[in-house]
Amino acid sequence: MANLALNGCSLTLEDLVQAARNPDIEITLAPEAIPCIQRAADAVAKFVSEGRIAYGITTGFGAFKDRLIPAEDVEKLQENIILSHAVGTGPELPAEVVRAMMIIRANTLAKGHSGIRLETLQLMLSLLNKNILPVIPSRGSLGASGDLAPLAHMALPLIGQGEVRFQGQVRPSAEVLQEHGLKPIKLSAKEGLALTNGTTLMTAIGALQVYDAQVILRSANCAAALSLEAQNGTLLAYSPQIHASRPQAMQAETAANLLELLAGSELTRPDNSKNVQDAYTLRCVPQVHGAVHSAINYAQEVIEIELNSVTDNPLLFFDENDEVTILSGGNFHGEPLALALDFLSIAMTDLGNISERRIAKLIDLNPEHYPSFLAAHGGLNSGFMLLQYTAAALCSENKTLAHPDSVDSIPSSGNVEDHVSMGANAALHCQQIVENVRTVIAIELMSAAQAIDFRLQNKPDANMGQGTSKAYHAIREIVPFYKQDAYVKPSMDAVTEMVKQGKFSVISQL
Repeated sequence: MANLALNGCSLTLEDLVQAARNPDIEITLAPEAIPCIQRAADAVAKFVSEGRIAYGITTGFGAFKDRLIPAEDVEKLQENIILSHAVGTGPELPAEVVRAMMIIRANTLAKGHSGIRLETLQLMLSLLNKNILPVIPSRGSLGASGDLAPLAHMALPLIGQGEVRFQGQVRPSAEVLQEHGLKPIKLSAKEGLALTNGTTLMTAIGALQVYDAQVILRSANCAAALSLEAQNGTLLAYSPQIHASRPQAMQAETAANLLELLAGSELTRPDNSKNVQDAYTLRCVPQVHGAVHSAINYAQEVIEIELNSVTDNPLLFFDENDEVTILSGGNFHGEPLALALDFLSIAMTDLGNISERRIAKLIDLNPEHYPSFLAAHGGLNSGFMLLQYTAAALCSENKTLAHPDSVDSIPSSGNVEDHVSMGANAALHCQQIVENVRTVIAIELMSAAQAIDFRLQNKPDANMGQGTSKAYHAIREIVPFYKQDAYVKPSMDAVTEMVKQGKFSVISQL
């Protein structure tokens, strides 16, 4: 995909993530969007010229909604909202999040309900396509009226204010714009509000995390299948009859995926009347991973609706005669996203929990198949003991981070904005949880491969499953079998990066 054309209606999760992570993809406005944008901008200009009253156009913002703004100050009002609202704090958002925000905002504005001018939107896309990215602090949004502070920081360069990151350096916006022959915009009526009002930050982070969660889940299926082989588990619990009898969404599909990954394996246990079932962490993978899959699907559905929604306020609507009505509402409220991202955080936390318990089982004493802590000459060597510590620490952190942000609300703006979503906090917490779980799954993959090597010492001619074999060899291409203690962190980081890049996700899809 060399070009992504935005029309406000057809932006997909896949397209967004690819464009956010690939600066070489050019972002443009679809031809059909341009008349819609122009119509709305013309309507706002006419509204102002006629001296009519509309929130945020000829009035102040928030608790100042009843303060009328003289016509000569309308443009200054729009600049002021950018300057006064740019009060974010905390670490700078990563480039992929900033790019995703700019794409989502442009797509929202392209629908033609917001009143922004074409030249303002085109300047934002010019910055994006040159990879001149606003410096946006990550903290400061309540999630209603949208992500005000982060979006104000995103808008600052358009008026020649604030800072941008370009070619790895943070520099004054005005300086970088001048170098590229770009002129700051003098905002017109409604534009400052259109740029700052909306669910853009939480949607951007949420979209990236949903995409990554899908990749991690498929990697987790690989890890679980490898763990089953390492522990000489049975496939009986994945039998289709079991899952057909409880048709929960994605449960049967997960079981089928595990059977595909393990097809042909000679490292699994045949029917054994004296050992008919495994521990829950192996036996209940379809039920747990399947439920996580359903949660991810729900979050994706919410995110994809939001990608093509109008989330600022007020909005312009046109009848068949192009007569305009301006309506104030609450599409900026992030509750749908906050709830979905909280749900995703809870689901991913539990995916990490079950993986960490499989890791613990892998390093437990199992003298029939492998030594304790997966260490030859234990005592002299600690083996994989501390890898489980790391996984446990990350899972414990996740349990704290997964407390729902959506159940909190702190009134603001003189109690006019008296219920907020905290959706941005939900997104940021979800981001950290997903990152943590990625590492936990990587540790399980490493541990399972180490355990399987011990098993293969006793059964050197045994075949692995058609999928697990691919996963095992992918690990062994970059991570050795550890015969003795060594500096393991580079291997852990390398496998974590493999998970991030989708190496195991592809295998899981077979």
